[in-house]
Formats: sequence, C-alpha cells, structure tokens
Amino acid sequence: MSMLRLFLFSIISAALLTGCCIKEQEPVDLVNPYIGNISHLLVPTYPTVHRPNSMLRFYPDRADYTAYRMPGFPLNIISHRSGKIFGITPFTGNPGSVPVNISYIYDNEKITPYYYKVTLTEPDIKVEFTPEEKAGFFRIGFPGGSDAGIILRTTGQGELSLNDDTVIGFDTFNGVKTWLWLEFDREPNSVSARRNDTLLAVNSIAGNRVALYASFGREQKPSEIKVRYGISYISAEQAKSNLYKSSDRWNFESIVKEGREIWNNTLSKIETEGGTHNQQVVFYTSLYRCFERMIDITEDGWYYSPWTGKPEPAGDTAYYTDDWVWDTHLALHPLQVILNPSLQDEKINSYIRSARQSGWMPTFPVVTGDNHAMNGNHFAAVVLDAWNKGIRGFSLEEAYNQLKKTIMEETKLPWVKGPATVLDKFYDEKGWFPGLKKGEAETVPEVHSFEKRQSVAVTLASSYDDWCMAQMAKALGKEDDYEFFRKRSLNYRNLFNTATGFYHPKDSEGNWIEPFDYRFDGGLGARDYYDENNGWTYIWQPYHAFDDLINMMGGPEKFDEKLDLLFTVPLGRSKWQYYAVLPDATGNVGQFVMGNEPSMHIPYLYNLVGKPWKTQKRIRMLLNTWFRNDLMGIPGDEDGGGLSAFYVFSAMGFYPITPGIPEYQIGSPLFRKIKIHLDNGKTFTIVAENNSDECIYIQSAKLNGKDLNKTSITHNDIIGGGKLVLKMGEKPGHNWGRK
Repeated sequence: MSMLRLFLFSIISAALLTGCCIKEQEPVDLVNPYIGNISHLLVPTYPTVHRPNSMLRFYPDRADYTAYRMPGFPLNIISHRSGKIFGITPFTGNPGSVPVNISYIYDNEKITPYYYKVTLTEPDIKVEFTPEEKAGFFRIGFPGGSDAGIILRTTGQGELSLNDDTVIGFDTFNGVKTWLWLEFDREPNSVSARRNDTLLAVNSIAGNRVALYASFGREQKPSEIKVRYGISYISAEQAKSNLYKSSDRWNFESIVKEGREIWNNTLSKIETEGGTHNQQVVFYTSLYRCFERMIDITEDGWYYSPWTGKPEPAGDTAYYTDDWVWDTHLALHPLQVILNPSLQDEKINSYIRSARQSGWMPTFPVVTGDNHAMNGNHFAAVVLDAWNKGIRGFSLEEAYNQLKKTIMEETKLPWVKGPATVLDKFYDEKGWFPGLKKGEAETVPEVHSFEKRQSVAVTLASSYDDWCMAQMAKALGKEDDYEFFRKRSLNYRNLFNTATGFYHPKDSEGNWIEPFDYRFDGGLGARDYYDENNGWTYIWQPYHAFDDLINMMGGPEKFDEKLDLLFTVPLGRSKWQYYAVLPDATGNVGQFVMGNEPSMHIPYLYNLVGKPWKTQKRIRMLLNTWFRNDLMGIPGDEDGGGLSAFYVFSAMGFYPITPGIPEYQIGSPLFRKIKIHLDNGKTFTIVAENNSDECIYIQSAKLNGKDLNKTSITHNDIIGGGKLVLKMGEKPGHNWGRK
C-alpha cells in the first residue's frame, strides 16, 4: 500500500533539496489514544495498549487524563474499562516504609497502541511497557544511588509466591481466577510481603489485596529491571506457556517492533488519501478502537468457560468474549463483517458455545459470564447480518435455536437475567410492554430498581429482534416460525401514536399514558419508558421498518419535516437541567444525540425520502463537530468501538442503517480516496472527486463505470471489489439519488 502523505509539499521539497530523508507516517503513527480521555459527562475512553483483539490489555491506572497521580499499573484489564487484575508499582527505599499503593505524580507520558512510556517523579523512575497477546513486558529504569524495588499486588482474593527470579500466583475478579507467571531478568536481593498494614519477612502471601516486595539493592549508576509476565484463565503453567510464546524473550525493542508491525497491518486494511491531518488522526484512532473487543481468550486450544467453571476445548475456532452487543451490533460488528469475515465467524461461534453451555444466549458476554445489560437480544441482528453477507462458518440452525429458546424463555426486562415474568406474558398476549402511569408504584418484583421497565424501548427492541428471527426462520425453511416472528415484528405499531408521530407508552389497559412530555418524561435516562434517550430518539426505530414508519407518519414529506425538527427543536431546559435527566444524551444537535448508539443511523434516513443532500450535510457537520483530535473528541460513551465504528463507516462515506440487510446508505466521505483491502484479495475503492470542506454534496455517482442514481450500495458491491466514484460539489445535488 502507498503510505499517507501528511507533510506539506514545501517541507518535503526542502528536505529533498538538502538531502534529508523524511519518513512518511504510517497508519499506526496517526493513532492518538488520548482522544476522548476526558468525558463530556460519562465514562471517558482509556488509552489502551494492546494487540488487536488480544486477551491482555493495559492502560495507566487513573480516572481520566486530568488525574496527575497514579498508584501504579495493572497487569491486565479483564473487561473493557473495568476489572483491573494484579498491579505493579516500582519503588525506591526500604520496603518497611513504602505503602502498597504509591500515589505517583507522573510526567513525560507517551502512549501508542503497542508501547507505553512514563516518568514517575519523586523519585525519578522511568516505566516502559509493551504487550503481546497474552503477555506483557515492563522495562523499569531506576535512578543511581537508590534502593530499587518492585511491588506486585492483587486487586482481590489472591496469592503471590516468589522463588529465585519468578513470581507465581493468582488474582480474582468476580469469582474468576487470573493466573500469573512473572519473571525478573535478575534475582531480587530480598523479598517481603504485606497483608493489610503488616510487612512480613516471607516470600509467599495469600489473602485479599496482598502484595510482594522484591528488592534489588542499590547501584550507584542508573539501573534497569526487566519484568516479563504471562496471564492465563486456566492455570499458572498455562500462564508460563503464554509468556514463553515469544521467540526473543528479553528483547524489549523486538516486541515493540512486532507490535507496531501488527498494528500497521491491521490498520492498513483501510487506506485513505486526502482530508486534513486531524481527520486522518481521528479516523485511524477510531479504527484502532474497533479492535479492543471482542478478545480471544483461547490458550493452546483451550479456553476458560465461566458457564462451566472450567477449561473447555476450543476445537477448530478460537473463543472470543467481552462484547456489549446493544452497543456493538449497529456498526462495530457490521464493520468487522467487511474487514475480518473469518474473525466474525469465530465471534458468532463463541456466542453459540456460550449459549450451549449456559442455556441462554448472552447479551453482554465477558470473561466472568454474562453482564446482561441494556434491553433486547441483538445478537439476533449480528447473526442475521453475517449470514446475509455471506459468512457461513457457523451453524445458522443452532444459532437460531439458541436464540429462539432465549427469546421465548428469558425475561425481556432490562438488566435482569431470569425466566419470563408476568410482563413478558403480557407482551406475548398483547404485543407491547406495559408502562406505569406517572407516580404509579412498581408491582412486579423482578423489575430492576434503577433501570425500570423501559416499556417503549423493550417493545421496539423486541420487534427488531423478532424481525431478525423471522428472516433466519425463512432462510432455514421454518415457515411456521417465520410467520410467528413476522407477526411479532410488527408490535412496534402498537405503540405508535399517529396523533403525535411518536412512539408512546401505553398502560396495561391499552391507554396512552397522558399527559406526556417526549423530551423529559420517564425519570432518569427516561428509563420508565425509553432508555438513556428520550422519545425524540426512539421515533426512528425499529431498524427494520422504515418504510412503514414513513407511511405511519403520513408520507415522505411529513417524515422529512419530522427529521428536520429533530435537529432543530431546542433542549427545552437549561443544559444542567437537561443533563440531570438525560446524562447519556450528549453530542446534541437539537434533540438529536450524537453521543449514544441508537441515534447513529438517523442522519442517513433522509436518503429514504429523496433528500440525500440533507444526509450529506448532517453527516459532515456531525463528524467535524463531535469527533475531533482532542481530549474531548468523542461526543459520548464510546463503549469500546460503538461510536468509533460509526465514525469509520461515515468517514468512508457509507453506513448500514439496518444490520441484517446487506445494504449500505451513502453519505459524504471525508477523504478524496478510500481503499478497503479485503480478505479475499480484492479492493473496493471510493473516489470523491473535488472533495473538500466546502464540496460536501454528491452531484453524480458511478459504480464500476456505470451511472448510480440511488443512495445505496450492496455488500456484494463491496466484497466483489471495484470502484465507486462520487462527483462532489458546493451545492446540494438535488437531482442525484432520488430514485
């Protein structure tokens, strides 16, 4: 691939004239892990150092970028942005005077996807780190004239034992053990241990939050200690095996170089030309964040199953976990279908295995089990999307059967894992989830005290899931099942209020809950009726019924008018009052919420009513406004690839508004040229002629040399290779895309 040219012509020319060599930046050089490290309101992104989809993940132990102290470094992040396992802290001096958690001021930090460096001040200790798939490598530099030491600690119930130069032990998070095999590049001079506030002259310690102190003595000149370790969810010996995978065990630079090459190969799947430097940075940073999840926890042909509580054979495919499918089914999974179809196969097979062992299909599978968050079971969309896009390395029959069992047996209540309740029986009979009148006390004990019923959101999510099930049943020749789920997929109609043009909660008697404010009713996060967003966001669901929604609203013009209102109706309260009710609804443009996943498809809906120029205008504005190369450059809770995948798609110029349908709506690409290098050896190229910050509107289009006057392309258009050429202009192209 030709490399990105990001230097000004004058600078390059000057360098050539003087005989200097300027190394062009590679994709990994454009990744800025600091983007979004300060959150607008909720959880920030973390500057994660890891290999693509690897079991071992690392980031500095701090709340966000603004923290100027850190207590040390985790050895692994067991679950996305949570679950720190083990800790390592360098120290100087006598262990008897050093606490377990040293709050260090830090400086001179550098973070890339494959390498971390920081200086801990007072004393001056330099820490470097680089990861492998299931192993990590610290290189720690100590000042001369100091007594160098390293603390190893557990974050929960655990055990640590040091013999010679090797530490063996385990830590526990949510009932799951993580095993450790750690080696120093030389033997400590002495070792001690701490339990609570007591320092013990022993080399082995067990209990809750225990620590070992390895002391290496004093050297007059600056010294360096190397620490290499492997982790495992199976055993200490397996952790050793994971560590010893490296061919060059103590060569730090070699592992850094290997990590850099792996990331470059991964990010080079998409090649961009044009755009600004900042746009390039945001793009490749977003793409990097699309590879933090799911993670491969297969270890030499085995994986730890939280469902059985023991290692299980992996068989022919790796086992992946750590997914929040409510967030990721919309864009992250569809992106991986294009970029990594074989990997997507393995992820789906991993879900199927989880269901086989646990009895129900998980919604938020993690190393420790099923977090079971949010509403709906949108893995149905993941399966259908992959199948309809030609991924066939899994059993559709088994996926369907496991999903059917889960959907029919498990409760639809948000954040509740358990059998169907009286509310689920009501849904099966009536076709909607009943809401409570304002001030009405909850009578169903299974309802989550904070997450509430989410009656509209549950109904819409279930309708979409049932549509996905209907399509799978049809593909499998299950006609009775197809008809059953097809009818249920229309349940969204039961809550559409034609008088207002909103999805509106009903009580158990079938009456609209009145009076009703679509902006603010529903309590914190509107959870009584919606979820994290208000009624304005939920107008535009479910994802499978846009044609019907257009008709219910009164036709294309009414639909267009409602979309315009979404982007123009004010918050309705001061910002502090608005966000006190809807803290997830950040990145606002009117009532539109860029910072939360249910909104991501909405700007593309103008395409469906013959107004594609409005899609193009909205997309460009949203990308340039809310996704930036700065510490607050992500508009909301990114959720490990959710919002990032939206940016990657939209910056390329297309987006899947309905996962499960092998089709993408065209927007307005940020770059002059995009090349997607596919696993089948083909390349799909998008050329945006005359593209600029001013020329954002499509005037005409050609697909593989033929005129394209519709606003969509198919999945086969992409994976078959070829070229999409868009002619861009400063003014809306009213004649393009209306057919």
